[in-house]
Amino acid sequence: MANEERLTQMAREIEEHLSAVRQILRRPVEAEFARGNLTAPQRSVMQALFHSGGLRLKELSRRVGLAHSTVSGIVDRLEKRGLATRRPDPADGRTRAIVVSKQVRDYMRDTLPGIARDPISAALGKAKPAERTAILEGLRALRRAVEAAARR
Repeated sequence: MANEERLTQMAREIEEHLSAVRQILRRPVEAEFARGNLTAPQRSVMQALFHSGGLRLKELSRRVGLAHSTVSGIVDRLEKRGLATRRPDPADGRTRAIVVSKQVRDYMRDTLPGIARDPISAALGKAKPAERTAILEGLRALRRAVEAAARR
């Protein structure tokens, strides 16, 4: 029983550390999103559009869990800001698909990954070479263990 308690305690401590690291790593990205002055529903719409490659209004409303009229208004405001656009749906030319603008796609592809990576790079830059190796090996070992447990 002592061994099981120790494993539970270790699991809690690992989760606390991972949670703290995730929170710290999200800060620059959250700050960047805050600069965009998007409301939470607007961000939800933008995320759904970006990850889908484009959606009809009905599907977008379903994905974000908001009323059709609410999402239509959000899309109107995003279009006015140049963040989204409506275009003919290639699957059905009679309808329109809503997509993020080229500016948003380029930003998400070229700029945001660096912002998300910077805190890790900065931390590794301050760590000693042996610590960097230990961090990477520890994460690799944790991933292997978690993947092995998930296969069972």
